[in-house]
Amino acid sequence: MKRYLFIPLCCVAASFLASCSKNNAVKPADIPPAPPVVVIDSGWTFETTPSFADEFNYSGTPDTTKWGYDLGGGGWGNQELEDYTNSIKNAYVSNGVLHISAINQALNNEIYTSARMVSKNNGWLRYGRIEAYAKLPASPKGSWPAIWMLPNDYVYGNWPNSGEVDIMEQVSFDPLNVHFSVHNQVNNGGNSHTETTAIPTDTSAFHKYRVDWTPYAIRGYYDDVEIFTFVNPATGPNQWPFDQKFHLLMNVAIGGSWGGSNGVATNVCPATMQVDYVRFYKMIHK
Repeated sequence: MKRYLFIPLCCVAASFLASCSKNNAVKPADIPPAPPVVVIDSGWTFETTPSFADEFNYSGTPDTTKWGYDLGGGGWGNQELEDYTNSIKNAYVSNGVLHISAINQALNNEIYTSARMVSKNNGWLRYGRIEAYAKLPASPKGSWPAIWMLPNDYVYGNWPNSGEVDIMEQVSFDPLNVHFSVHNQVNNGGNSHTETTAIPTDTSAFHKYRVDWTPYAIRGYYDDVEIFTFVNPATGPNQWPFDQKFHLLMNVAIGGSWGGSNGVATNVCPATMQVDYVRFYKMIHK
């Protein structure tokens, strides 16, 4: 919003002409830019009681008070081959575990269906800790499971300007490596900030995938071992759009620019990611 300067009538008097002269005004070009705000690591901690959680200790459809769905196909900007649904065939809870399953099912011009679940209601944070305890699909090449975060409101513009945090991504043609990434306006897609970690049992056992997010840094942990750090560079939202509300997504894609880059096996499905729990903890502000 522009601010306008209203000059009082007294400035008409000759004794005030000099002080009201434009020659003495500060020109915009003379005003130095505001220095970047450098954030100091204050050692923030997190609440011990989750603000949002699903232990999946029930059976059937995922809790609709906690989870919604992104629906449809069309590639999702990644040349993916599935149509996302809210069908219990693609997302269901049994034996205390959520199953997100891509299956062979033709729908709306796609040859696979899957689910892309989205946390809703109080399932968001602006700084905090998110944990998911998951086992990844043991499928032939072509599947692409992910546990990740997107902004609630795209305050800084469309992707990637408003940011993305990938707590866990895996592609089944390289099944034993798991990836943590952040995307922003400067670094995104194949140029994102990424750390790759080997987890030899990621498809045969559950592992904890975690992010700790504070004003100072985004830190990634696998089984509580820190494997990724991105420090706020204090350059503004072009690299740090991570000062807004973010929510969680969990999905299994088939094919795509990365997941299908080595081809898609005819028997890629069913490709199922299992999640034992999801927990959000708010950061304690100092």
